[in-house]
Amino acid sequence: MFVKNWYDKFLLWRSTHIKERHFVLFVCLLVGIGAALASYVIKTSIHFLHTVLTESFSQTNANYLYLLYPAVGLLLTLLYVKFIVKDDISHGVTKILYAISQRKSRIKPHNMYTSVVASSLTIGFGGSVGAESPIVLTGSAIGSNLGRFFKLDQRNLMLLVGCGAAGAIAGIFKAPIAGILFVIEVLLLDLTLSSILPLLITSVTATTVSYFLTGSDAMFAFSQVEQFTLNRIPFVILLGIICGFISLYVSRVMMWNESKYRKMKLWQRYALGSITLSLLIFVFPPLYGEGYNSIETLLAGGDAYKEMLNGSFFYNLHSRWGIVIFLSLIVSFKIFATSATNGGGGAGGVFAPTLFLGCIVGFVFSYSLNEMGYTTYLPQENFALMGMAGVMAGVMHAPLTGTFLIAELTGGYELFLPLMIVSTISYATIMIFEKHNIYSMRLAQKGELITHHKDKAVLTFLKVEDILETDIPVVKPEMSLGDMVKVISNSNRNIFPVVNDKGILQGLVLLNDIRNIIFRPELYERFKVEKFMVGPPARININMPMEKVMHIFEDTKAWNLPVVDDNRVYMGIISQSTVFNAYREVLVENYSELDD
Repeated sequence: MFVKNWYDKFLLWRSTHIKERHFVLFVCLLVGIGAALASYVIKTSIHFLHTVLTESFSQTNANYLYLLYPAVGLLLTLLYVKFIVKDDISHGVTKILYAISQRKSRIKPHNMYTSVVASSLTIGFGGSVGAESPIVLTGSAIGSNLGRFFKLDQRNLMLLVGCGAAGAIAGIFKAPIAGILFVIEVLLLDLTLSSILPLLITSVTATTVSYFLTGSDAMFAFSQVEQFTLNRIPFVILLGIICGFISLYVSRVMMWNESKYRKMKLWQRYALGSITLSLLIFVFPPLYGEGYNSIETLLAGGDAYKEMLNGSFFYNLHSRWGIVIFLSLIVSFKIFATSATNGGGGAGGVFAPTLFLGCIVGFVFSYSLNEMGYTTYLPQENFALMGMAGVMAGVMHAPLTGTFLIAELTGGYELFLPLMIVSTISYATIMIFEKHNIYSMRLAQKGELITHHKDKAVLTFLKVEDILETDIPVVKPEMSLGDMVKVISNSNRNIFPVVNDKGILQGLVLLNDIRNIIFRPELYERFKVEKFMVGPPARININMPMEKVMHIFEDTKAWNLPVVDDNRVYMGIISQSTVFNAYREVLVENYSELDD
């Protein structure tokens, strides 16, 4: 009772003395701290499990425990999610994208920690995914639940969901700018004057806390071997095109694999996923876990790339082209390992896999050209960095995020121009073939995708059932004109649905169509409704998205349309005027600037 009284008094004091807009900034500070701590816990847990499980592995021979660890990790994660969490926590970024687009600010409290536990088990035991998607869901959940704890309004709650995502990216990568850009480009949060400062505070706070916890060094050690020269721009452009096609391959294969796993039963998915993942990791050890060790190896320079062969059958494969074949096979199979991890019951995202793939693609591209000797030397470390930016920009359709994240991850700001070129070219290339990023493709297939197009966003907030007019009198086909006149005299509408005894829509009676006969009593018994009713220009299904409804209104030029269910049973009438009124209300509620 004491706690509740204190809580109520605090809320009353806050609402009286502190403007909500100012208090939101304080909550953003808390969200940034929480997101950074969650990032630290997940990174530390993954590193601990990875070290304990693999520190005794041989570097010169194949390690058969690779066949066991991934299967154990997927099983532990699956059991944890199924029997403890009892909720779907996969595809974290897609969930947040949907929540932000739909203005649904409620994210369940358990998401503040369950994704951390699940992804730590998955990745620590070798799951070939990244921790970034789970940590984004965790950060957004922290923002949502802190906002609800302090009783903030709906618009601020949605802002905190985005701030939590920004803080999560900033905290796990020590990349504050990339955190903000990720929310804008990938999560599609509208950037307004009221959202800039909260995003900045959350991202900077999360990055600062991460500095205190893990030091101020960049995530990947990188030293620029040579200054970038303009004569390398053609090769940078070519790399961008290649990254665009690799991004397309990743997106299409990922969606294809996901569709196959979805059709299976739970334990069938686990069996196929664990077997596939274990075999791939056994043959190609760099597929184990996030792949950040492999990135560090390729960025180290010199002959360090040969360490990629450690712990595999290919340890002694040090021929000039052997490493190219080995790494090319890894690029081909990485997405299958990632799909097997998530499809088999694991929890993780594609953030780390895109960095991993991009690094290898950039390295193989420059290494191959150098070995052929047809051009001046291309610094392999620099091009590996560019590849990371290119594949990330393509897969996520986020060229700014790709550019700034790689610069902040490595401190490679001297390569800012080529990073931008590769990211832009990669993004432009994949846009020719695929207009949605890998996160929004899932929503696009369901018709639930929202973009920065504000009209479409507002329409998606509206549901047919919420603006349905059900008080319009209905008539029967067998009714006489005289009975129809009585219905008209008691109504102020000019449209009347015609339904049979089973409630199925038969047609419409339009007042303008019968105006010339309703004043002729001698015709009242001669005409039946079925004689003068007309077919509707179109029928709206009760489950139809509002954007499609508006397209139907535009195509038919109708002002009112009947709504039916899947069995063609009449549900009500929807009018353009009702839609426009609801549109204006949602626009004012969700998109107007916050009051000072």
